[in-house]
Amino acid sequence: MPFEPFRRIQQFVFISQSYDIARRYFVVNSFDGALTMLGLLLGFHVSKGVDLEVAIPACLGAAIALAMSGLTSAYLSEKAERKREFKKLQDAMVSDLSGSAQDKASRWVPVWVALINGLSPLLMSLIIITPLWLVQLGFELPLGPFESAIGVAFALIFLLGIFLGRVSGTFWLFSGLQTLIIALVTAFLIYLIV
Repeated sequence: MPFEPFRRIQQFVFISQSYDIARRYFVVNSFDGALTMLGLLLGFHVSKGVDLEVAIPACLGAAIALAMSGLTSAYLSEKAERKREFKKLQDAMVSDLSGSAQDKASRWVPVWVALINGLSPLLMSLIIITPLWLVQLGFELPLGPFESAIGVAFALIFLLGIFLGRVSGTFWLFSGLQTLIIALVTAFLIYLIV
């Protein structure tokens, strides 16, 4: 059956109660990716004469580093936590649970959480720098490449705020504006210092 792997994943997520953890990792690391790209793009914008041939690889390098950091740190920490929890469960049940659904979930969840943790800043970064690629390919944008990418970064940060508002049950606009203010303060500090 083509949907069987998805059912197994859903079962492991339910058993391990890791949906909330994965959602937090997604938001935190998406936010990190967006603010990192915003910082790079604002730095390029302030310094004026940076070519796209320099800016795009720099942004990609930062995005890949964020992804690798997210993948490895989440995998190692979640693997350690899941092993500890599984051992505590086995001790409490006074039985060997090797091969059980709990055992499989404890081994699979760190991989799933690590993928979310690593891919979320990478995806966010790639979306943000899309205007740079479009201009490099010869497309005309209403604003310059850096201004367009900065606008995309602000928009995605606002959308992350809206998502957080939905999660917390608060008014979406307030939550979106909250994250947007963080991005604006970041931009202000970069312009002030750089």
